[in-house]
Amino acid sequence: MAALHVTDIEAAINWWRQRRPSVDGVSACAEVRALAEAYAAMAWQRQVWIDEAALAHAARAAWLAWYASMPDSPCIAICSTSQGDAVCKGCGRSFAEVREWTRYGPAEKRLVWHRITMEALAWRFNRYAERANPAGASRTDSREQRDLTSMVMPRKRA
Repeated sequence: MAALHVTDIEAAINWWRQRRPSVDGVSACAEVRALAEAYAAMAWQRQVWIDEAALAHAARAAWLAWYASMPDSPCIAICSTSQGDAVCKGCGRSFAEVREWTRYGPAEKRLVWHRITMEALAWRFNRYAERANPAGASRTDSREQRDLTSMVMPRKRA
């Protein structure tokens, strides 16, 4: 199994907090509590990665529900690997990652997403950013993607 980055756990917690806000301002829904246990264990152990198999069933189910709300593929329909490039200029995936994408599980896909987001070299993050957020996407979808990107990528200071 693959590992999950702490930013994915944080994003899933925040997604669930928006979907099922606290009724009394104190308590959290079961999904948030399950993910928070994994997050707390990671923080306590000072780890930024957790093995997918180490998640409790409820935490994994909550994470998978969040994962299902995210874009599956980073592809923006500009695939330079088909032209012989080792790494796609459009999405940042290697030729092997593009070829094997449909065989990857959710955690493996998120590992690739994490890497390409941190590198931020692919055109999806600069030249063709509008393709990464289709016109039909809701404001919530784009806000969630920005939230994930801001958690993963530190802001540059001038």
